[in-house]
Amino acid sequence: MSVGEVQASAALVNTLRERYPDIPIVVTTFTPTGAGRARALFKDRAQVRYLPFDLPGAVRRFLKKIQPRIAVIFETELWPNLYHECGRRRVPLVLASARLSARSVGRYRRLGALFRETLAQGVVIAAQGEADANRFRSLGSDPGNTHVTGNLKFDFSLPADIAERGRVMREYYAPGRQVWVAGSTHGGGEEDALIEAQKIVRSRIPNALLVMAPRHPNRFGEVAAQLVSRGVRFIRRSQTPAAGAIGEADVLLLDSLGELLDFYAAGDVAFVGGSLVPIGGHNLLEPAALGMPILTGPHNFNSAEAARRLIASGAVQLAENPQDLAEKVITLLQDPEGRARMGKQGRAFVEANKGALQKLLGLVIPLIEQ
Repeated sequence: MSVGEVQASAALVNTLRERYPDIPIVVTTFTPTGAGRARALFKDRAQVRYLPFDLPGAVRRFLKKIQPRIAVIFETELWPNLYHECGRRRVPLVLASARLSARSVGRYRRLGALFRETLAQGVVIAAQGEADANRFRSLGSDPGNTHVTGNLKFDFSLPADIAERGRVMREYYAPGRQVWVAGSTHGGGEEDALIEAQKIVRSRIPNALLVMAPRHPNRFGEVAAQLVSRGVRFIRRSQTPAAGAIGEADVLLLDSLGELLDFYAAGDVAFVGGSLVPIGGHNLLEPAALGMPILTGPHNFNSAEAARRLIASGAVQLAENPQDLAEKVITLLQDPEGRARMGKQGRAFVEANKGALQKLLGLVIPLIEQ
């Protein structure tokens, strides 16, 4: 699982831990970042391991050691050998918060029999929406095992002290300043666009601070070098800034793990990355739950339905390019009432869409107990 999927799995893991205290829970990830987040999040409530490469021998050895009663895969992780071995061992397999974009359908169709055989292993599909469920059915999933349960990412709880954590960060890095936070940013032109937008914002609001949080930790150094090459005054979260450097910085580079939510809570406006470039966009729901006004680029196909509905509700605004993004940031920073209105809409949207966890448990618990 990715960091976002680890976060989304927390509600399920915590509920199963409470209901079945004597059954071990193993959370698997494929990246060091995901593993680090899982260990910090679950502590002694779950074992954290790396999922093996999808090779027959590796998968057999892994499942022989783990001996699972049930396997729950989040979103669209499709591993033919893992699915086949679960089927051979009669391990029930559930795809939770399953999503399948229209663009992905063609790619999976080209896999032909391999994909149909993967879905034919008795997989239970708990799809995010009816469109996702229909796409899975069109590719060969059993209609009787394909359900619409919603997006588990709605069923998360903010830390009780998140407002205080945000206040502390803001007081330290931006006392008396206005702050916009760009979370889960990517290269390929997106961070360049953010730097350009911040220059425009600073020309109109001289004390504005941009907090930039790259999506992947292995790019922290690359982004720091990019800021240097662009002549941007910046400080790094991982380092103690020199005296006076905080107040002079244009950008705070968030080169740490697990703190993006704290900085969203510290900000006035949130931009969610992976959306100015065709990555597909990242989690809009966390800043929405915090009551943040949200900006995003045009590429949100990873969670197209949630993005569409958030935009329609007025909680999220689209920005097409650096100039457009800068103008929207400036407008929001200068309009407290507008920010509050957008934030209220986002928080209401998240609350209204909770409930996926109970629907998912309705599928998972009978499989555990049968």
